[in-house]
Amino acid sequence: MDEPANSSGKGGFVRIRIDLCYDGADFSGWARQPGLRTVQGLFEDALSKQPPGREVVGSVVVAGRTDSGVHADHQVVHVDVVPLAPEEAGRLSLDEHGVPDLERLCGRWNRILPPDVRVLRARVAAEGFDARFAAVRRRYLYRVSDAPWGVDPLRRRDTLAWNRPLDVDRLNRASSELLGLHDFAAFCKKREGATTIRQLQSFEWERVGRYSLEARVSADAFCHSMVRSLVGSVLMAGDGRRAQEWPGELLRAETRTSAVAPAHGLTLAEVEYPPDEELAERARTTRVRRSL
Repeated sequence: MDEPANSSGKGGFVRIRIDLCYDGADFSGWARQPGLRTVQGLFEDALSKQPPGREVVGSVVVAGRTDSGVHADHQVVHVDVVPLAPEEAGRLSLDEHGVPDLERLCGRWNRILPPDVRVLRARVAAEGFDARFAAVRRRYLYRVSDAPWGVDPLRRRDTLAWNRPLDVDRLNRASSELLGLHDFAAFCKKREGATTIRQLQSFEWERVGRYSLEARVSADAFCHSMVRSLVGSVLMAGDGRRAQEWPGELLRAETRTSAVAPAHGLTLAEVEYPPDEELAERARTTRVRRSL
């Protein structure tokens, strides 16, 4: 009884996948912290008022914890709930899992939540789904303006003002040095017992306006502060203050960089998962500690 129900809905808890978006500017990150305004804290409060079952078991599990000030276009979480028995449903109509209408619950959660957090969708998760461990890829977007006057006032909450002209070719050449499976100790805040080995799958820059640039970064997973450290180091090479090879040299030397880009320019754009039949195996292999 301590595992999510199987696809037939018989026994155990029922796992619900929920997709969210939020403006992170006024949050102290995702993770619940005493006395601070966090996305997890507000969302778990909404769940306690309108649970998708008799009760929610444990905490919300998130695909990737975002830092203070970081936004999310598409965050993914899961929660385990005790399903309702027919006699407990009252006026609620239940599906075969003992879960009420999740589309209606999304509307109720959004009425409880403040306008800088929105629930996009909720559904009973496929067997083997785990928001964190079953993911195959996280995609992030970092926005920068190198306009001499700073940032368009309408984009000031999600775009970094860079006070030097940036060369897209230099940015992309510096970024390409970082692709692949590496120990990213130079770009991560160390955590006791945690590995800094990651597979950086893509890191590309594009100019999307005369003074606007976007960096798109994806990996199987990121460690704490990794995306912002990668972006900050490459920006230093992109404006000519550092050689194009400098970020790659930091990587190989495992020298911790202090060039960390501010949080407000970063947005979690997407979390990708394998087909349903591969979810359990993906979650199992992700839990294995990585090595080079």
